[in-house]
Amino acid sequence: MATLPADRDAPGAAPAGAPQPPGGAPAVWGDQISTEDAHGVPYQMYSSRPHRVSEVLALARQWQSRPYVVHGAREVSFGGLLAAVERKMRHLAQDGVTEGDRVLILGWNSPDWIINFWACQQLGAVPALANAWWSEAEAREAFDLLRPVTTLADERGAAKLPAGTRRASWETDTVARAAGSAAAVQSSAGEEAPAVIIFTSGTSGRPKAVELSHRALLANLQMLLQLTRRLPHQVDERSGEIALHTGPLFHVGGPQMLLRSVAVGNTLVLPSGRFDPGEILKLIEQHRVTRWSAVPTMVSRVLDHPDLHRRDLGSLRALTIGGAAVHAELVERIGRDLPGVQTGVPTGYGLTENGGQATAASGRDTLRHPGSAGRPLPCAELRFEPQQDLPDPEVLVRSPTQMTRYIGTAESPIDSEGWLHTGDLGHLDGEGRLWITGRAKDLIIRGGENIAPAAVERALTSIPGVLEVAVIGIPHPDLGEEVCAFVVVDDARHTAQTLSSELRGQLASFAVPTIWQVQQEPLPINQTGKIDKPALSARARAARPDTAAGPSPARVSR
Repeated sequence: MATLPADRDAPGAAPAGAPQPPGGAPAVWGDQISTEDAHGVPYQMYSSRPHRVSEVLALARQWQSRPYVVHGAREVSFGGLLAAVERKMRHLAQDGVTEGDRVLILGWNSPDWIINFWACQQLGAVPALANAWWSEAEAREAFDLLRPVTTLADERGAAKLPAGTRRASWETDTVARAAGSAAAVQSSAGEEAPAVIIFTSGTSGRPKAVELSHRALLANLQMLLQLTRRLPHQVDERSGEIALHTGPLFHVGGPQMLLRSVAVGNTLVLPSGRFDPGEILKLIEQHRVTRWSAVPTMVSRVLDHPDLHRRDLGSLRALTIGGAAVHAELVERIGRDLPGVQTGVPTGYGLTENGGQATAASGRDTLRHPGSAGRPLPCAELRFEPQQDLPDPEVLVRSPTQMTRYIGTAESPIDSEGWLHTGDLGHLDGEGRLWITGRAKDLIIRGGENIAPAAVERALTSIPGVLEVAVIGIPHPDLGEEVCAFVVVDDARHTAQTLSSELRGQLASFAVPTIWQVQQEPLPINQTGKIDKPALSARARAARPDTAAGPSPARVSR
């Protein structure tokens, strides 16, 4: 196995004698890394670090009058956040919630969601972030698994809960201030205690409840702040951006974004509801958004919108993309249609079980090497384990950010040496960049040949005029599977025949798709904004009911 050690020379080092952060708080956010034993695992960790998530919220005091979150007509300042969290803490405590108790949060992005999350953290409770897209049955399964002490749910979420579920008030601006004040719980449990429970996306099975510790959340935050030179002693009253967040708060990127925004003084702008590219353009113009975090499909949809060049988007300077590889075509379109984004397109690689991010690529690196996932974060280590009959090894990650356990099962993707088996296939190039080439379970096996959908997608997105791609395997009675490609193009010049011709010089003949859907309408997306491959697979199978009847399945093409 090949191992890449943690990078101890990452940028952002704190100079000797650095000034104390505003308010006189101790500068506990260092940049020196050492090996520490945690339950027999030698993790790379910061020698000087915070130990509880509540320590992050204390940093909000330096931004008191600045807006923290804007959602429609509602605006909450950092000072208002601190006051609302204090009120909600006391309300939850009077409702019987104590340190270590699980509290299920079920609702859509809103200031109330954010305040409820922070109130749980300050009280020492463990917020369990339910997926607002769940059905009643899925919400019931999560409730039965976690057995929370109480539930915080908005109106739509409450309708999905089992009858008789104990609930606390979701609203935060109507909670009355109780006598006295509330302070963050000074816990003796330390950084290994659970801080949050986040559910995996469940695209290939039932979602799993991932328990992340305070150490996991804080290590991820500290690494990213170091790389961007935004550790608490490196920021001042001039720091902070207007940041548009279009992903769900109940996914792993949500808590990380909330922590980072408090640490650096960012104002968060939230869309009103389901992702709408027209609304995104309006919000960027209206609030002078300087930074936007999104998945590639969201960016493509915005670039395709007819209002793109009618809106003033000159304020947008940074665009961070995650959740999937960023291909050269998309990078080129961003440079052409969003010229204000001068820093490139930063991206990275990670998963819920790893607590978020494991690698990062700067905007400049993405421009030069589109599709790369970047280099490991300062405390993250990579290892590669060869897989029988697979073209690339599996990517293994060891980092202090990784999960403690799956709740309700002894199953774990982490081995006895602390390596998280990601299920992703990949390799390093000669300069230490990670390239993800596919999923071990997503391979298409056609006539005994292994085909990585990611490799076919990468080849297709390199063709000018190809906007979106999804490649899946479809059952075949003779070959086992054949390759099906859904492709969104910008005009009618592309057909199944022209795209096949383009690929023949890039891919092995057996990897060229034999089933095509070429269209100009966008592909369906799931709640994370990613292309909904299960829905596409169901569509393709429904269009070919004769797959088991003979060797000549119908071809879907244009």
